[in-house]
Amino acid sequence: MKIYTLRAKQCLPITVDEAWKLLSDPKNLKTITPDYMGFEILSGADRNMYAGQIIQYIVTPVAGIKTKWVTEITHVIDRSYFVDEQRFGPYALWHHKHFIKEIPNGIEMEDIVDYKVPFGLLGQLVHPILVKPKLKEIFSYRRQKLIELYGTYDSDTHSQITFS
Repeated sequence: MKIYTLRAKQCLPITVDEAWKLLSDPKNLKTITPDYMGFEILSGADRNMYAGQIIQYIVTPVAGIKTKWVTEITHVIDRSYFVDEQRFGPYALWHHKHFIKEIPNGIEMEDIVDYKVPFGLLGQLVHPILVKPKLKEIFSYRRQKLIELYGTYDSDTHSQITFS
């Protein structure tokens, strides 16, 4: 069983409060998700994030195939971090940690996603040609969208997306 890890870091010239306001409202997910993914929240976004919250989405990640995705917010520390875990959806495992920390003149956002693709060996063969590039594209889009909304932090050398 292969578990992959995606790490993404980005610094922004905003306050922790501004970052938390963006991230703690599930309705903002649509803003930072590529349009082609057809992201639509079905339920669970009627209030700001809290532990135990179940959010249901429809996404269209590949070839126009609509997929239902259900996540649970399992941990929340106000203005510091939260965790969402897939309960139903396209991955065999999806555990996504979101961290925010104050740095001089802004914040650093860090995402750590531990995930497992379905279909065993076949999934592992497809991972480098389909799943990994798609995740990199989605997180790159988010990075660019956040730059459009909030500007850049000094230089872009603080942003990175890595896989292991």
